[in-house]
Amino acid sequence: MLDPFVAQIIKAENFDKFTTSDVRSAYFALKKDPSLDSAEIRRMIYAELMKLVKKGWLERNIQKQKGQTRFKKTVHFDATNLPVKPMALLPISDIEGIDKHKKLSAKLNYYKSELLLSLGESEAYKEIYLELPDLAEELQPKYNLARENSTKLLGKIRAIEAIIEQRNI
Repeated sequence: MLDPFVAQIIKAENFDKFTTSDVRSAYFALKKDPSLDSAEIRRMIYAELMKLVKKGWLERNIQKQKGQTRFKKTVHFDATNLPVKPMALLPISDIEGIDKHKKLSAKLNYYKSELLLSLGESEAYKEIYLELPDLAEELQPKYNLARENSTKLLGKIRAIEAIIEQRNI
């Protein structure tokens, strides 16, 4: 089972040919938790990515010059069937014993990761349209829906950020 934030980051269609550091940067941006240990998170992310390499969903390439490891999604990569830890699937209101700040932060992080996915989806439709303009009629409603979803998510993010800021939770 994958960490829910790692899964949400690598699910994004426009997220490919990445390093552990790329995932770690996105992870910190989503979590917004200054107490996280950078080296520990890097090791955890690397272990999560290696699980997907073993499944054949990611390919691991080591650059000879810099010794940097990059991961690339394979044809077997299936974003809809990523094995995510069950807690990520529960609505925030169903998680007992978490204080208001953690609930709001978790909800905020969830919406941010969903926004990344939605933006990636709309970018993909736009790229496909540029490559295959004859599909415009079919792509336009899907593109509009993805953009509308992005706008709604951005509204939710702003609302939660305003509550956190106002209440200084």
